[in-house]
Parts: sequence; structure tokens; C-alpha cells
Amino acid sequence: MHAMQYEITLPADYDMEIIRERVATRGHLLDDFPGLGLKAYLVRERGGTSPVNQYAPLYLWSAPEGMTSFLRGPGFQGVVDDFGRPEVQHWTGLSYREGASPQAPPRTAVRRRERIAHGVRPAAAMEAALEESHRLAGTPGAVATALAVDPRHWELLHFSLWEHEPSPVPGDRYEVLHLSAPERGRLGRGQRR
Repeated sequence: MHAMQYEITLPADYDMEIIRERVATRGHLLDDFPGLGLKAYLVRERGGTSPVNQYAPLYLWSAPEGMTSFLRGPGFQGVVDDFGRPEVQHWTGLSYREGASPQAPPRTAVRRRERIAHGVRPAAAMEAALEESHRLAGTPGAVATALAVDPRHWELLHFSLWEHEPSPVPGDRYEVLHLSAPERGRLGRGQRR
């Protein structure tokens, strides 16, 4: 599994209905994309818990070929044409778990990026994060959890999907506008734990 996200931060007065319409009319185009485990079409709006207006889709790829095919294809080029070329962040997957409510449509996503501090053993940090991710998956209302690592920057990515607003789960909150999940069933395969 590979995780990937790009964040498109928009002006404070941007009409977020434009993004909602974009997802409503184009979101289904990845519903059967080869190699895609899932794509959560995420937005957050300035005010409340968010300091910015942002479109920030997060992808979990079941195969790296799917990720490279997407980045070379017309879907990503549409993002580039409309918003400029975003920085694409990516992480190597450590874990994917279906949650306590796997069939529920996700309404909220939580993403937390956590640096592994110097002096902390990477294996110990990853093990603790795996335990947290697996525990979170068993929480009522959890649709799915994922954990990934960027070993270049020694950063962990915690990601979870929820059928409602979870509490207390630390991280940035997003509204899920659509979920494309053609190969969701393949995301947890091959994991040790």
C-alpha cells in the first residue's frame, strides 16, 4: 500500500461550492480505477476547526503502478490545469484496517502527521503507531484506519474515516465528499500484523 495526498489551499473568500460541484460531477471517474484502493475526496472550510479553505484528496494505492498511472493521466492533469501543479506527498503503507463500521458511508476524515523525533527508535515509534491505529479501528463509528511512513523525513501519517464526527481523535478534520474504493479489499493484504 502507498498513501498519497496533495493539498490545494484556496483563498479565504473562495466559493467552496465550486469544489463540491467538481467532486459531484467528476468523483465517480475513479470509482473503478486500477490499482486504487481508495480515494477520499476531502475538503475543509475556513472557520470552526480549520484555518483554511482546502481541497485535499487522500489516496491509498493497492499497487504503485496505479499511482504512477494516475499521475501521468488526464485526471491529475485536470488538477494541474485548474489549480497549478501541487506538491504530492507520499508515504509507504504500514497498515490498513477496516473499522467497526466498515459499510457506513464516511462523513468525516481525520489526518495527523507525526514526526518521529531524533533519538526515538523508528521501529518503536512505528509499533506504537500500529497499536494506536488498530485500536482506533475498533472504535464505534470507525469506517477504516490507515498508517503510513515517510522514511525520508521520518514522518508517520495517521488517517481514519468515520461515519460521524469522532471524539477525541487528534488531527485535522475533513469532510468526505465522495469515496472511490475500487480495490479497497486489497489494501490490507500482505501485512504482517
